[in-house]
Amino acid sequence: MSTEELREEQQFVSGLYARLDALREEAESAVQASLSQVGNGLQARLERDVLVAERSGLLAAFDAGENGLCFGRLEFRDGRDHHIGRIGIRASDTERTPLVIDWRADVARPFYLATGHTPMGLRRRRHITTEGREVTALHDELLDLSDTTRTGHEGADADEVLLAALDSARTGRMHDIVQTIQAEQDRIIRAPHRGVLVVEGGPGTGKTVVALHRAAFLLYAHRELLAKRAVLIVGPNPAFLGYIGEVLPALGETGVLLSTVGELFPGVTATGTDTPEAAEVKGRAEMADVLAAAVRDRQRTPEPGEPIVIEHDDGDLILDWTIADQAREAARAADVPHNLGRPHFAFRVIDELTAQLAERIGHDPYGGPNFLGPDDIAQLGKGVAASTEVHAAIEELWPTLTPQRFLAEFLEDPTGLSERDADAVRRPYGAPWTAADVLLLDEAAELLGHDDSAVRAAAEAERAKQIAYAQGVLDVSRASRTYEFEDKDEDDAEVLLAHNIIDAERMAERQEEADHRSAAERAAADRTWAFGHIIVDEAQELSAMAWRLLMRRCPTRSMTLVGDPAQTAEAGGCGSWDSILAPYVEDRWEYTRLGVNYRTPVEIMDVAAEVPRMERPDFMPPSSVRSTGVRPWARRTDDLAASVADAVAAEAGDEGRLAVIAPRELHAELAAELPGVTAGQVPDLTRPVVLIDPRQAKGLEFDTVLVVEPARYGTSDLYVALTRATQRLGVLYGDELPVALKQVEATP
Repeated sequence: MSTEELREEQQFVSGLYARLDALREEAESAVQASLSQVGNGLQARLERDVLVAERSGLLAAFDAGENGLCFGRLEFRDGRDHHIGRIGIRASDTERTPLVIDWRADVARPFYLATGHTPMGLRRRRHITTEGREVTALHDELLDLSDTTRTGHEGADADEVLLAALDSARTGRMHDIVQTIQAEQDRIIRAPHRGVLVVEGGPGTGKTVVALHRAAFLLYAHRELLAKRAVLIVGPNPAFLGYIGEVLPALGETGVLLSTVGELFPGVTATGTDTPEAAEVKGRAEMADVLAAAVRDRQRTPEPGEPIVIEHDDGDLILDWTIADQAREAARAADVPHNLGRPHFAFRVIDELTAQLAERIGHDPYGGPNFLGPDDIAQLGKGVAASTEVHAAIEELWPTLTPQRFLAEFLEDPTGLSERDADAVRRPYGAPWTAADVLLLDEAAELLGHDDSAVRAAAEAERAKQIAYAQGVLDVSRASRTYEFEDKDEDDAEVLLAHNIIDAERMAERQEEADHRSAAERAAADRTWAFGHIIVDEAQELSAMAWRLLMRRCPTRSMTLVGDPAQTAEAGGCGSWDSILAPYVEDRWEYTRLGVNYRTPVEIMDVAAEVPRMERPDFMPPSSVRSTGVRPWARRTDDLAASVADAVAAEAGDEGRLAVIAPRELHAELAAELPGVTAGQVPDLTRPVVLIDPRQAKGLEFDTVLVVEPARYGTSDLYVALTRATQRLGVLYGDELPVALKQVEATP
């Protein structure tokens, strides 16, 4: 094997890191120097914002560089060659030809798509393996079979690099796949960002990591748009978000918000847990109509013949059914959310009560005309509008509601539901919010709206105050400088003063506090934020109400949906793509399927596939590309906790991660026998051994998996649990072994 080629690549990579280190020092020095000179004006703050943004981007690039800055080289038949890496790097600020080309650039595509049959102009493709800043191995693929030149780094297996990555020990965090992106994955990653793209794939097909790389590509290809609007990535649970959280930063991308659906209502933390029945009811599409009807029910009128009597200095005012009903119909005719309709209702009520009062005060007992003029009536109206008793009556009939108050009251006494469904969702006022409640809170927020007129009025008043203050500063400046230049000659007097180049309004604007948050941070705090693109993982699990929430977050319908209907476990999950998308885009969406299983060895997949086949004999799993030669095992035991502890001790190695997947009701018992394992918390996936349930396991992978009491799982949950392992699978049971697993050898 040629050491000269290895030495050459090492020198190149060392030079890249030297360049990166120099960029880091330049950036930090420039930032510190500039920050020490800037003041508090608007221009200074803008300069500081730019510097901070640039520094953040560079630091992200530096972090990416530490994780394998350069991983490939393309040698073309025409003599050109390009190194490929996680980020693009130039030799200098003025150099047009990059030292390393970003993996997302068009010129890098042959690294992922070229074959011997379609070489795309390539003579050779090189994979560069690094550890830290050291080049440890080269793997060359000769694509021009007429070329007789050999480097000594050619491999017999074209998939050697891919298989090495798949066989490596897991760390508890998902890694990027920029070195091993396959052709079918590359086409999905680079697909147009407009519209809805559905990516379906069975366990281990890489749909999640492909979606993450798609996010990185879209941020690269549409930087200006998506940097402003941000990208939202929705995952099934917090453990999953922690698992994928390092992928995009490793690719130099930080403009992304990762969230579960239950975290998308600012100010609300879902700490409660629903029963499966309650979650299913809350997720139904019909809940939108139920909540809308409940809001209308809060727009009340007095009972006929039982008016509200309002005390007034000039005699009682009578708010009866007729006045309230006419006011309600007028407010509803405005076709605005509930809280925005309240002013319409209030104005109509106040007008009617004012007319009632004017009629009483201005009435001529001898039959003459009302002697009150328009100004008199307007003055009476102001008095009625200022009455606390009047406002109390309006609040009783058309209350100002927050989503939290409205939903808490609704769930305390559900209306519009069947008795069975109402019993499922009913709960005490003030109970902790659940993830399914967040969907209803968001729907309620749409129905109620937010009357921010008072806030806007206060903001305008504060702005007027700042402008007045700025005008005072300019007036003082003008007076003082005029006095100073009274005895100067004409040339000196022509010096520009502050009031010559800026007015009070612009001066006030310059003193406004700048918002230094990133787009993702601002989006997390704003329920009405419209994202530039949304990626949804395990999309088949989301309920109809969850889709209403997400579609509101993306009016342009620029989305990538990732999932597998065969793994649908939630009772409220929509399951089919048609049922999810038809209400929003009809049939205007693209579908693609990943059919290769890169995670699960064929020995494990053969066992797991029998589970869905018990219900669907024609079920076809994705094709596994690997075989380990290690068969899964199953063992019956009378002491489950002790047997699990023994199996963990036998299976856990010095490297990699082991997961015990068990029903939630067994976690406390099992955790007591497993050192360092805690039940009832979000699992720390970086620990050597974790204890999780099947729902928490979705989207995750481990070197070894122990599945406990499989007969207690539903079909989908069991299929998910059996397909998490990359190397070894064991089954422990005390109850019984499902029929689908009878083929598993009863040996450790």
